[in-house]
Formats: sequence, structure tokens, C-alpha cells
Amino acid sequence: MLLKPVILSGGSGSRLWPLSREKNPKQLLKLFNEKTLLQNTVGRISGLEQYFAQISTPLIVGNVDYRFIVENQLKSMQSIAHCILEPVSRNTAPALTVAAFKSIENGLDPVLLVMPADHAISNIEAFEKAVHIAAKKADEGAVVCFGITPHAADIGFGYIKTQKNDQTGIHQLERFVEKPSLEIAKQYVASGEYYWNSGLFVLKASVWLSLIKQANLAIYTACEEAFQLSTKVDAFTILDKPSFEKSEDDSIDYAVMEKLGQGAFSHVPSYVVPFDVDWSDVGGWAAVWEISQQNEQGNVLKGVDPTLVHASKNNLVYSSNKRVVSLLGAENLIVVDTDDALFIADRENLNEMRALVKKIKDHYPALMENGRKVDRPWGTYDSIDKEQNFQVKRIVVNPGEKLSLQMHYHRAEHWIVVRGTGRVTCGENVFLLTENESTYIPMGEVHRLENPGKVPLEIIEVQSGHYLGEDDIVRIEDNYGRCG
Repeated sequence: MLLKPVILSGGSGSRLWPLSREKNPKQLLKLFNEKTLLQNTVGRISGLEQYFAQISTPLIVGNVDYRFIVENQLKSMQSIAHCILEPVSRNTAPALTVAAFKSIENGLDPVLLVMPADHAISNIEAFEKAVHIAAKKADEGAVVCFGITPHAADIGFGYIKTQKNDQTGIHQLERFVEKPSLEIAKQYVASGEYYWNSGLFVLKASVWLSLIKQANLAIYTACEEAFQLSTKVDAFTILDKPSFEKSEDDSIDYAVMEKLGQGAFSHVPSYVVPFDVDWSDVGGWAAVWEISQQNEQGNVLKGVDPTLVHASKNNLVYSSNKRVVSLLGAENLIVVDTDDALFIADRENLNEMRALVKKIKDHYPALMENGRKVDRPWGTYDSIDKEQNFQVKRIVVNPGEKLSLQMHYHRAEHWIVVRGTGRVTCGENVFLLTENESTYIPMGEVHRLENPGKVPLEIIEVQSGHYLGEDDIVRIEDNYGRCG
């Protein structure tokens, strides 16, 4: 049996605003430890080697905007994966379909372990055993889901009804229900016959393609065309945008899973493996509080001095800022402080988060797209200050990396090195710039900054001009394929 992990990494995670943004969603964030949710998901694969003789290179499917962030995160943990880049978001059913086409391109038909990139699982040993059980059934042509025993009626989850078989540890799937009303959810939980749908699946690539072709031919056809016309660049497959745009926006659950056990899909062998793994889909700030380590007062404090939280309990306080954050007499609050936004909410009222996010997007769209600190393939930049006709940035260039050879029509730049050594191209001149040295880049001059050293290069950049937008960059040469 050949197992191929497929990691779906295309979500935006808007319910974790302001930490999660459209260009830096929750799966790419460090929420619980020193690794991001994506890195933790990739890390789970290594332990499966004890159960499977063959594990293929993982596939990560995500938006093209995340390309370099994903690449850098994989590089930092010395992991290898092939990435399929979506030019537009089309939900999980198209994402799995293109992954299946990629999986069979060399005449193989692996068992796919389909995992969202933004889930948290703490009991890794139980996870590995459950995957092993599921893969055996999937290798026989079955569709296998993983069920979480519900501890409360929750309308945020899909539910799976099963015919339980306590002897084998794997139950036959009877019916799949996506996010019922609260009253129906209470009935499901009381009956003891239902599980929450974990969103993880195991099935053969050919089985998924057969099911999606039968259930939604438009998705199948658009994804097949987008894959056939895709561009291969190193470890990336970039889907053809006009073709992929034709695909309908649909989830795995709605497109296929809800149909299992019914009508034309009643013949499909479908099973549920109970998933006792301390699982969370990290659906919002309440979930982050629930699964994080709490102190004696029930507080979860990230980047906050615990001595400044007094007479307060059951709060989550998350600060990525250098400001001092303090709480007095607070209870059941979510407080998230970032460089450009402060979010405060009652932990019991987070069901209105989507409405708030919509208002923010309508009135302050830039706050939804990016935080103040922005990832680039060569490093990061942080917009420290901005007013009319000037902007100040802190730029960090990773060792061995370089910005594009470029010019600006509307701004000049002053560079001051505060750490490391930079190699500067300015017109016909190429020279080194070390700590406490500076240079001036005139408006319209072709220039480049690179880091030839072994430590990060940090500079302060002061831009001056009548227009300071990021689109005032004319790339002449670029290591990352961003010209044109």
C-alpha cells in the first residue's frame, strides 16, 4: 500500500482576526507552540512510517499567495513536499480533486490521507493508529471518515450517523449531515449514534475522482483541465487560472460526503473510525483558549507579562505587539493586540465574529488583507510609520537572499543598515553596506538589496515621494519569478 498525505491549506481563518489575515491565514500562524499549524500537520506524517512501508511525498494544496511563506516554513523544518498552487479559492472539493489528479499522474493510485492544515491534534499515537485502521479499508476501495465523539450540541460541526461495530473498531457510515440546527444537534448528541465530522478522510485517489465526477462533473472537468494546463516550477504545480476559475466553489462535505449511503451513492462502501485524539479544528478564539495550557486562574497568556493580569480569570490574552498589556477584574474575555489592530470580545459571544469581520472588510479592507509585518520570499518588511509623502519600513533579508532588481517611478529611498552586511546595486555601482552605514536610492534608479552574509540583514528604509504604494515596483530581474 502506498500512502500519500494531502494537506489542504487554502482557508483564510477570518474568525482568528486580527492575528489571521487573508495573506497570512491561521494555518501559517504559531498559535500553540514554536511551529505553525501547517508545520505541526506536516510533522504528524513522520510517525506514520512505522505503519506504512511506503509513504509518498506529501502534497500541499493552497493559494498561490501563500507560496513563499509555505516554502520558507517547510525549509525551516527541513521537510520536503510538493505544493499545488490555486490561482483563486474554490474550497476543498476542487482542492482534493487536483491533488487526486496529481497523485495518479505516474500511473499510481495511492491511498490519500486528506488533512486540513489548520487542525490541532495532541494525541499523535492515537492519530497514527486511527490512520492505519482507516487506510486498510481505503485500500479496498472504501471511503473512510474520522468521527469525534461530541461532548455538546454544536452547530459548527457536521455530524455522521453510524452503525456501530464495537468489535472491529470501525463503524459503517449510515448518514452524513452537514451542520444541523441546534435542536437537531441536541437530538443527535442525546442519541449516542452520531459523531462530529473531523474533516479528515482516507480514500484512494481513483475513488475520489470517480465520486466527484459522478457528483459534480463541472468540478471534475474544470480541475482536470486546470491540472493538464498547469505550470511546473521546482516543487510547485501552478494551476491554470482560466480553467480553475470555471470550477464551482464547494466543499468535500457538500459535494460528496453528504451523498454517501444514499441514492446513487448507496453502493459506495463508507466507514467511520472513532477519533479519540484530543482534536480541534481551531475554529475561532474560543477554541484556542480551550486547547491552550491555562494557568490556575484559567487564563491563557501569550506574549503578556502574567504579573500584569490581576483578579482576572478565564481570559485569553494574545499580544504580538511590544506594548504592555494589563487586565484587571476581567473575566471570559478574548484580547488580541497586534501592531495595527486591537480586538476585544466576550468569549461567549464569538458567534457574531463573521458579522464583525464583514464590517471590518467593508470599512478597512487593508486590515483584512495583511498585518503590518508582511512576509516576502526573501524575508519580511514591517511598516513602522506612514504619513503623507513618507513611509518608514524595517526590512529583514534572510541569509543568501536578494530582493528583485527594480526601480520606482514615484519614490526615492534611504537605507540604513542596523544589523549584518548588505550588497547594494544602485545604477552601475555595486558596493557593500555594513552596520551604521547608509545609502540613497534616487527616484527612477535601478537598484537591488541582497544579503551575502550568514546572519539576517536588517535595514531601516525611509521612502519619500507623492505615491508610496507597493504597486510602484518595476521588476527587471527576480529570483522568485515575479517579473511581468
